[in-house]
Amino acid sequence: MWFCPGLECNVKNISIIGASGSIGTQTLEVLRSEKEIKLVGASVHSNLMVLRSMIEEFCVMNVAVTDLKVRDDAELMLSTMGYGGTVHYGAEGLEAIATLDEAQVVVTSIVGMAGLTPTIKAIEKGKDIALANKETLVAAGGLVTDLAREKGVMILPVDSEHSAIFQSLRAGNHSELRKILLTASGGPFRGKDRQFLSKVTKEMALKHPNWAMGAKITIDSSTLMNKGLEVIEAKWLFDVDYDDIEVYVHPESIIHSMVEFCDNSIIAQLGTPDMTLPIQYALNYPDRHEAVAGRLDLFKAGRLTFEKPDRETFEALDMAYEAGRAGGIMTAVLNSANEEAVDLFLKDRIGYLDITRIIGECLRRFDQRITPTLGNILEADREVRAYARSMAKG
Repeated sequence: MWFCPGLECNVKNISIIGASGSIGTQTLEVLRSEKEIKLVGASVHSNLMVLRSMIEEFCVMNVAVTDLKVRDDAELMLSTMGYGGTVHYGAEGLEAIATLDEAQVVVTSIVGMAGLTPTIKAIEKGKDIALANKETLVAAGGLVTDLAREKGVMILPVDSEHSAIFQSLRAGNHSELRKILLTASGGPFRGKDRQFLSKVTKEMALKHPNWAMGAKITIDSSTLMNKGLEVIEAKWLFDVDYDDIEVYVHPESIIHSMVEFCDNSIIAQLGTPDMTLPIQYALNYPDRHEAVAGRLDLFKAGRLTFEKPDRETFEALDMAYEAGRAGGIMTAVLNSANEEAVDLFLKDRIGYLDITRIIGECLRRFDQRITPTLGNILEADREVRAYARSMAKG
């Protein structure tokens, strides 16, 4: 029989949307060492094994399963467990978990545009956001940041690069900031040319040299689109111009990003390539707790190197800058086109170089002057995805 003791006093209550993904499972790892943080709600897509173990380990009282195809299996499993909590299903389940009354912080670790609406709903309810879903700010940065200011909530970055910037900025004032120096590993195809890229397979692209991530983010890293999306995210998180964000390829992935101040000081945050560090920092901000991530040994790390990104071979980075500078809904168009193209590639319906070809076609087709309201963004998302699919072979 499933049983959960009562909630403890003096704890921070959090919920996670996307608990069975890469960031979600690493958040659970952090919670194992954080006794003053209580998991009160969580969603999974279809991974019922993670759902079961999470309920048993963390006594989570509110859960959601978003894949309706596994609803019957989920109901049978939860009934067999004697689960005494509340269960939600489908897209409405994401919003339910994001807006739980008892949750103070919502970890948005779901990938893609699916995270936008529940994040907005959470902010409307006054929840602080531990943001791992970069697509939320890429597609609707102005809407989300304006709403966060209106509601007086914090958006705490979980991406390793944005967490590094966030931490480094504590060394000075925003008025003293000159540039953000955003680091990139370069992905698995650093140094390769377009002839090589024309033969890249899904299996090749999914082998990242430094980080263990979900499939979509790993492909984005290989095309440098992940860095382009992070440029847009940084613009909204830190209120800077695109001209003041520079990308540095740093193959060792030890320096997670840097900031340059007006006195020419450059402040960097270093650490092992381990997402538990930025997750833990976001959940405990402004405090630091004993480490979950492993200690960085600088003697073993050895030399740290930097290169300019190859913008001719990897077109996605400039596409992101151009979409950001264009304004309107163009970053939403970029994001939706990329999501759909990556999905088509992972399903073996297009080749590797077709990813950026499709994105470029979508950026040329859709009107940048459309006002970026939530309704317009969601409508553009549907139209862009349909157009992207129409360009796939077979």
